[in-house]
Amino acid sequence: MSSVSERTARQQRIMAPLLVTAILLGLAGLPVAVWLDLRGLSEQMLQAQAVETARIIDQMRSFYASDVVQAVNGATGRVITTHDYKGVPNAIPIPATLSLELGERISGADGAVKYRFISDLPFKDRKPHELDAFETGALAELRAHPQSGTASEITGSIFDRQVRIAAPIRMESACVRCHNAHPLSPKTDWKVGDVRGIQEIVLHQSIAANVLAFKYLLGYFILAALAGSTILLLQARQSHLIDRMNRELTESNGFLAAVSVQIAKYISPQVYKSIFSGERDVSVTTERKKLTIFFSDIKDFTATTERLQPEELTALLNEYFTEMTAIALKHGGTVDKYIGDAMLVFFGDPETRGVREDAQACVRMAIEMQQRLGQLSVRWRRAGIERPFQARMGINTGYCNVGNFGSDERMDYTIIGAEANLAARLQAAAAPGGITLSYETYALVSDGVRASPQEPIRMKGISRDVVPYAVADDLTAGDRGEAQDTVFSEHARGIDFYVDVDALEADGAARLRKRLLDTLAAVERRMTGAERPAGDQEPHPGTLQRAAG
Repeated sequence: MSSVSERTARQQRIMAPLLVTAILLGLAGLPVAVWLDLRGLSEQMLQAQAVETARIIDQMRSFYASDVVQAVNGATGRVITTHDYKGVPNAIPIPATLSLELGERISGADGAVKYRFISDLPFKDRKPHELDAFETGALAELRAHPQSGTASEITGSIFDRQVRIAAPIRMESACVRCHNAHPLSPKTDWKVGDVRGIQEIVLHQSIAANVLAFKYLLGYFILAALAGSTILLLQARQSHLIDRMNRELTESNGFLAAVSVQIAKYISPQVYKSIFSGERDVSVTTERKKLTIFFSDIKDFTATTERLQPEELTALLNEYFTEMTAIALKHGGTVDKYIGDAMLVFFGDPETRGVREDAQACVRMAIEMQQRLGQLSVRWRRAGIERPFQARMGINTGYCNVGNFGSDERMDYTIIGAEANLAARLQAAAAPGGITLSYETYALVSDGVRASPQEPIRMKGISRDVVPYAVADDLTAGDRGEAQDTVFSEHARGIDFYVDVDALEADGAARLRKRLLDTLAAVERRMTGAERPAGDQEPHPGTLQRAAG
């Protein structure tokens, strides 16, 4: 686990500067690459334009030298201008013919710029030019709107683009006189300003040829892709390490949760909660608080153990403690410890509802414990236990030291003080199946519990007489809606008594009532020493049980 954490931390230390460096390079590199590529593209386009311009000028100079200067120098008379100058001595081309000839020479070469002089009304001795859709549309548009200036079209594919621009050729006064009087002119009613044709300039540019002009930008994208791929690989590796660490953490948490659940069985739930929530420090510290202490012990436990096998005794005792502990936790008690067959519970720490409420909760707990123990005794009796457990319980309220006792290596959360000892002494003074309170506890619960004072007793270690109060009933049971007991049992020497009122039928209840009355009369005679009245018959053994059935 530690090695994975160290590797993750080391990668974090490496990744942080790499990410910062990549971000800075990305922010600074993109504008620099764009600027360098724009500069290179501008230089490349200027160079291409210069080459095309030089080519066009060369074509014009060549035409001028061969068709104009040579004709003038070789002329034997007056030089004239005509459209068919090549077959006429001492003749040079007129402007329209000049444009036609230059267009053929400029467009004939393999260049990015082409020029054409186009008309749909050429002289009759000239081969007509086949107009495409753009040229036909441009002529119609410019003739309809001669002041519009130009017509244009942009075409091409994903690999190249082409721009065509058509400008109008307007008739001047000299052109009007020539065309209207010339026998080969197809139209003789020209006017000044009429659009005779168009001069078309075609610019062609290959996109693929300029791809390398963006070499810096392409290089930037390649580096960015490599950097991004590297970061993704590092992130994937880091994610793998984090997933592995999470799995190990999950396993560790599961192990710790299982261990904590097991540890919780050795300490009180309230203490467990306060420790794991951080409310209580695990240190050797104590404090003085007013608590209500409960102490219980099983009557004649040693004698009971002699009649049971160790396995039976263990199961019986564990069941007893399980049931009593559940009741203690239900009422908010802190289960301190089990001492053999004894049980110590206190109220008021680490959680408290107030001194009075804690005392009342403790007494209610003890009453419910005795009631539950009576129900368990019936079940144990049916299971063959001759002498089921009977518990004595003592409750006292007073100040004790509560907290962690022991050493830094091993400590125990418990209470100490004379008030805890008094609770144990009160338990010893209680009747089997009974609950004995100190006066301090009785004063806090007297409005809800009926108890009677007993003979004062002196206890070792306590200088004053202690008046125990034996609990007779829980006055608040009816208010809480608790049902009255319907199962009664008593088992001792000469007593084997069990009645389930809810299970009785009407005739069985009547017979049981009669037998109980007879039994009470016999017990009364036994206690007073009176003779049996004449005529009374001793009931046949087993009659009471059959009647109860």
